[in-house]
Amino acid sequence: MKHQHILQQNFQVSFNYDIIFSRSIFDVSNSSLIDVIKKESFFQQPKIAIVIDKGVVETANQLVAKIIDYFKYHQFLLTETSFLVVEGGEVVKNNPAAIESVLQLINNNKIDRHSFLIAIGGGAVLDAVGYAAAIAHRGVRLIRIPTTVLSQNDSGVGVKNSMNYFGKKNFLGTFAPPYAVLNDSDFLKTLSQRNWRSGISEAIKVALIKEAAFFDWIENNTQVLNNRDTLAMEELIIRCAALHTHHISKEGDPFEKGSSRPLDFGHWAAHKLEQLTNYEITHGEAVAIGIALDVTYSFLVQKIDEHSLNRILNCFIALGFSITHPILTTHLEEVLKGLDEFREHLGGQLTIMLLSEIGKGEEVHSLNNTQIADSIGYLTSFHYSNTVLC
Repeated sequence: MKHQHILQQNFQVSFNYDIIFSRSIFDVSNSSLIDVIKKESFFQQPKIAIVIDKGVVETANQLVAKIIDYFKYHQFLLTETSFLVVEGGEVVKNNPAAIESVLQLINNNKIDRHSFLIAIGGGAVLDAVGYAAAIAHRGVRLIRIPTTVLSQNDSGVGVKNSMNYFGKKNFLGTFAPPYAVLNDSDFLKTLSQRNWRSGISEAIKVALIKEAAFFDWIENNTQVLNNRDTLAMEELIIRCAALHTHHISKEGDPFEKGSSRPLDFGHWAAHKLEQLTNYEITHGEAVAIGIALDVTYSFLVQKIDEHSLNRILNCFIALGFSITHPILTTHLEEVLKGLDEFREHLGGQLTIMLLSEIGKGEEVHSLNNTQIADSIGYLTSFHYSNTVLC
């Protein structure tokens, strides 16, 4: 008779981090960042290393010099060896050498678990730097400073970090909450119109599945947002970030142990579109198309009415998004593989979020390929024939 002895390990860890909304955080009169760094007592002054998105360096005037002056004012010595500039966008997430360079920065600057790695950039850079921070010393303190709409309202405020691998979106990754997040709306002024618009799709996403009143607000403010009104964008970002963080902390599955990813509404097709276009379309643009596809599918299977569908599609169009892409038709079989890759990412049962009404999502466990093709056809016709603006 075999004997066994079982030790049952059971403990809980509480994660807490602040998401700060501010302006001009590297102005010496703004103490938001230094307050985060000094909020704990340290045996010695913590070391700091900084990774910056190349696109931000090129568009934000004298950023590195401003950061050095900021920390010098607060009696921290930074030099050019404290900094690393990396390519932005999906380029950084497709390049294993980028992770090596971040790890080298951490090593060269002797960044330990009581030090700080600061990531400044768009969502892809935050994803990649966050992954390196999570695996160095089994996790060093990461401060995120998102610089795009999409990273300030969505990816930068969550707990996920990742790299693309095997040609698959986010195949490598960790769940590692940041030490803090600082959203500085001044960075939004450096964005192209395309990148300004791109992040709005994630706000529409969370509004559609979480809060109808927020969708109403976006729908009523498309022109103001198109005109790059800073106050309107700040409101959009704060409301969107609040809905995202509430879901992560209150919905019972922050580290996605199950098969459900409600915040990835519209993403099964979006991730595949990014890959099939060799990332020529932005993540936000792909999400807009993915949402449009899934809400059209929801209409064709009689989950939402035509009026709701028209409101959603016209809202995307009014903001300047395309709601379709030729690859959906020319590479349909490849697009459909995105469903299995979406399931594979979590394992378990395929779980896709559809829409039962504006403000309320409904999960299903299968999609019909014929109806997906019909949805693509509907979108193509709508995109080229409908001129009604919301």
